[in-house]
Amino acid sequence: MAHDSDLPCDGDGRCMICKISPPLEETLTCKTCVTPWHLNCLSARPQTLADAAQWECPDCSILISSHPPPSTVTSGSEPSAALIAAIRAIESDVSLSEQDKAKRRQQLLSGGGSDDGDKATNANNEIGVGGDSDVLKLLSGSLNCSFCMQLPERPVTTPCGHNFCLKCFEKWVGQGKRTCAICRTSIPPKMASQPRINSSLVIAIRMAKLTKSNAASGPPKPYYSVLNQNRPDKAYTTDRAKKSGKANACSGKIFVTVPPDHFGPILAENDPERGTGVLVGETWEDRMECRQWGVHLPHVAGICGQSHYGAQSVALSGGYEDDEDHGEWFLYTGSGGRDLSGNKRTNKTQSFDQKFEKYNEALRVSCRKGYPVRVVRSHKEKRSAYAPEKGVRYDGIYRIEKCWMKPGIQGYKVCRYLFVRCDNDPAPWTSDENGDLPRALPSIKELKNATDVTERKSTPSWDYDVEKACWLWKIAAPESRKHTDNGDVEDGNSTRKVRRKTQTMSVSERLLKEFCCFICHKVMSLPLTTPCAHNFCKSCLQEAFAGQTFMKERTCEGRRTLRAQKNIMKCPSCSNDISEFLQNPQVNRELMSVIESLQRQMKETEKSDDIIALEGVKDTDDDKNVLVAETSHKSIKSKVY
Repeated sequence: MAHDSDLPCDGDGRCMICKISPPLEETLTCKTCVTPWHLNCLSARPQTLADAAQWECPDCSILISSHPPPSTVTSGSEPSAALIAAIRAIESDVSLSEQDKAKRRQQLLSGGGSDDGDKATNANNEIGVGGDSDVLKLLSGSLNCSFCMQLPERPVTTPCGHNFCLKCFEKWVGQGKRTCAICRTSIPPKMASQPRINSSLVIAIRMAKLTKSNAASGPPKPYYSVLNQNRPDKAYTTDRAKKSGKANACSGKIFVTVPPDHFGPILAENDPERGTGVLVGETWEDRMECRQWGVHLPHVAGICGQSHYGAQSVALSGGYEDDEDHGEWFLYTGSGGRDLSGNKRTNKTQSFDQKFEKYNEALRVSCRKGYPVRVVRSHKEKRSAYAPEKGVRYDGIYRIEKCWMKPGIQGYKVCRYLFVRCDNDPAPWTSDENGDLPRALPSIKELKNATDVTERKSTPSWDYDVEKACWLWKIAAPESRKHTDNGDVEDGNSTRKVRRKTQTMSVSERLLKEFCCFICHKVMSLPLTTPCAHNFCKSCLQEAFAGQTFMKERTCEGRRTLRAQKNIMKCPSCSNDISEFLQNPQVNRELMSVIESLQRQMKETEKSDDIIALEGVKDTDDDKNVLVAETSHKSIKSKVY
């Protein structure tokens, strides 16, 4: 390096020695690195104007004197000399303008490569050339943090649509800055004090990084799964996890042979252990043990089902205060409406409306088709007189007769379901010897103010047969879509080697699936990111608050006008007020460019696949023609002979 007394000017044009900003006539620029130097602070100044025109700074002159420049740029053990040689080559190119020279020097110094590789680099950076491996480059080019110039670590999105790392953002705000570092738009005080991580970007970046690491590691490695017969008879935990009870427990052996999506009672033919099936009134220690007998599979969720297939079972465990339990019939509240973001497993407070989707839609499908639903009650349901004193109890088969939407106790809409018992065995709380008979539906007062009411119009699949005097399948039970692991192998101590399934969706398709609007559940168009880090389409968010004003006019019993009050507009995904954001919503341009690039890449991939398919069809037709010609030729020869 140069002598300690020779220092250039900094980025603001101030001399690093005398700490002043020299005028232009006292500044000397190096012809190699184009760095400004203060002429008066140089230890060795050029003697003539010709020397000043060809002047090189002390750093470049020392490098050249110690490393003579090679004729071509190499990447060997002399990177400094190679860099200077490349800069010299750019300066000596008379076909370039000064602006082009400056641009190529900047690319070279930033690691972008020399002039000869510009076209190749640009070609490789085009979306679609490298397939899924270019997705990480795409995200790096559009979503980089403006402070550290890396993909955001725990990304935070400002209301103006710019993305930063959480640490970089907190450091910026900690300096007293309350404006965006890029566009200088003011940052809301609540976001400055409590920034929210954009979970959609977290998943997208993680997915892109995993794709790159999987591609580098080669084909997927096999993993080993324990067969059902090799599992212990009870749910088990490791020594390290025993302190927290069964929060981290592994499931024990499944004793029944029904598939996971089995509807109706579990009969004796599906119970190879005892040969009795699961009987009404059976109790288990906890939900983990209940799962082993196939009655209710989820450990935590209260509904077991699939939105397009139906619900197989529900658990009454006191999750919602709207529930009403009357034994032979009860009113059940659907799932959702609670903020479980971050690291929260449960939340008793409802913060937004429930919808007929996912598990709630599965219950509605069972209502429309009249499927039988297994019901278990837990001792955690403290408000019910029919709950067991301890453990979990199987209470038989119920059928959903109606479902509707109504305002809940906490003020938000909830999905409600009327369950009526229809089992051939008596309930555990009765002394009857026989099971249920068809009964009239109870009178539900809340149906007067209900909306979106669904009632079954067709014949139920599970119904009472008068001749046989029992409940049975009037319409054939739906076929299972999942296989059953019965564990029928010769060697009980063996483990099963399973190859991970190959992903049918490309990385671009999976990323676009993550960039979906929380309202319409489609890929976002003109994406907006709220201060609470939720993403929506601009049109969807504006339609959700259409007709509402930002200020609410008030009067005192119609006599005099009171001061206008701010209208609270809560985010569709949480309870945060976004009224200030809605006054001037800014499209997240960085996210929009990523979505458009991914969509463009998918279209190019589909075109290439179509071309390959057409070529395959053409080759098949050619092979068929050749085969027909050969067959006819052989038949002619056989006739001749």
